Amino acid sequence: MRVVIAEDNPLLREGIALLLGEHDIEVVAAVADAGALLDAVAAERPDATVVDVRMPPSHTDEGLRAALTIRSAYPGTGVLVFSQWVETSYARRLLAEHTGHVGYLLKDRIVSTGEFVGALRRVAAGGTALDPEVVRQLLAAPAVDAGLARLSAREREILGLLAEGRSNVAIADALHLAERSVEKHVTAIFTKLDLPRDRTDHRRVLAVLRFLRS
Repeated sequence: MRVVIAEDNPLLREGIALLLGEHDIEVVAAVADAGALLDAVAAERPDATVVDVRMPPSHTDEGLRAALTIRSAYPGTGVLVFSQWVETSYARRLLAEHTGHVGYLLKDRIVSTGEFVGALRRVAAGGTALDPEVVRQLLAAPAVDAGLARLSAREREILGLLAEGRSNVAIADALHLAERSVEKHVTAIFTKLDLPRDRTDHRRVLAVLRFLRS
């Protein structure tokens, strides 16, 4: 089994690499940030990745965003999030499209190296590995669309008008904005909702559906 590790703490990164080596798991790359993680996965095509949540430069959600990218681009690559933090909105997104090849473990709740290695092997083989605390918080927390949460008040207002079926021109008239300004806001909405470019109005429909589901 071939694995990429993404962990900004050098002692923990090296410790995980040594542990996996002792269990005949090849660490093909051990990196400290999300950009290097994505590069390593593209180059090495590992069986699985071990990904921290908070990494440089902002130490917020870089690891989880990279994990979502890997899940989308390489669905056969296992993603094991290994962190001190439970980010329920991202955890939902990790589990949403594919229920296999994914895990989310908490660093301070691992009681044995065998438990960790077993979880990693299970994720690489197409299974799941979720810490019970992660499951508890997922069940307790309401489903929040992380993309919608990133929208500004003005963007949410415009998305609401899109849901009413209004064109950009009609929205500009209603809000007393220049049409070009509305176009920029709509583009920002698509970007924050991670909606791909489309030659049709399909993105408008997807954005409205997300809004209505919330």
